[in-house]
Amino acid sequence: MERVQDIYRQPLVNVKGVPLIKYIGEMVESIQSFQAWPDDVLISNFPKSGNTWVTEIMEMIYQGGSLEKCHRAPIHERVPILELKWPGLSTGIEILKDTPAPRLLRTHLQLTLLPQSFLDQKVKVIYVARNAKDVAVSFYNFYKMAKGHPEPGTWDNFLEKFMDGQVSFGSWYQHVLEWGELSRTHPVLYLFYEELKENPKREIKKILEFLGRSLSEETVDHIVQHTSFKEMKKNPMTNYTTIPTEIMDHSVSAFMRKGIVGDWKSVFTVAQNERFDAHYAKKMAGCKFNFRWQL
Repeated sequence: MERVQDIYRQPLVNVKGVPLIKYIGEMVESIQSFQAWPDDVLISNFPKSGNTWVTEIMEMIYQGGSLEKCHRAPIHERVPILELKWPGLSTGIEILKDTPAPRLLRTHLQLTLLPQSFLDQKVKVIYVARNAKDVAVSFYNFYKMAKGHPEPGTWDNFLEKFMDGQVSFGSWYQHVLEWGELSRTHPVLYLFYEELKENPKREIKKILEFLGRSLSEETVDHIVQHTSFKEMKKNPMTNYTTIPTEIMDHSVSAFMRKGIVGDWKSVFTVAQNERFDAHYAKKMAGCKFNFRWQL
């Protein structure tokens, strides 16, 4: 049995060129044989890009807007992360074994690590992209409170690692571009965090259309209200406060911290912003996506 001090703040491991938390890295090979079902729906994005938010929206859609049903368990048990593994918690695969169809699943994996069955079965994917600067700031704070990650070090050092793709789950650039490219050949609804913040009702209607589902205007308004950042931040079934403190320390930083667009402006120095912009321009040259840095 591993000692407690051997569990936390371990270096990332490299899996096919992608840095991952040790335990998640151990899961990647075993999930390659995972059998997706045609009626599965996969919610994907790079960490700290609105995965929990869109997952709760999806749960409320699947449950017809029922708060009671969405409060039956914490979100990581209701809609498991495929690659999740951590001592003392059920793995994503274990939860999925007992999940009836139609299933909702989540992942942060780079497309290159996704089990082939998702592609073979043409599983619908809802992808959520968020601007890189806000992701970097949010991820830095998440690293500080979620102890499965290595020590984040200084903000400046973390930002360099983020730009180089040397953070957990690898390169933000690779993630948003390759999943976006997948939409050319696969059923992918590519959403933007900033547009969800700007007009959640409009984006929820896009999701409903993509899923081939319909709900009343009253139910959609109900979902908008109860999946707001304010509501989800105080909801123990969505804010991850049910996770033991030794894994996620909310006294360091809340899992749901601010949930705004443009928070990066309060963190980036002028020099960091200039360096980031130059790097971003090279990495995203020719990209068709227009990420918004503020609303």
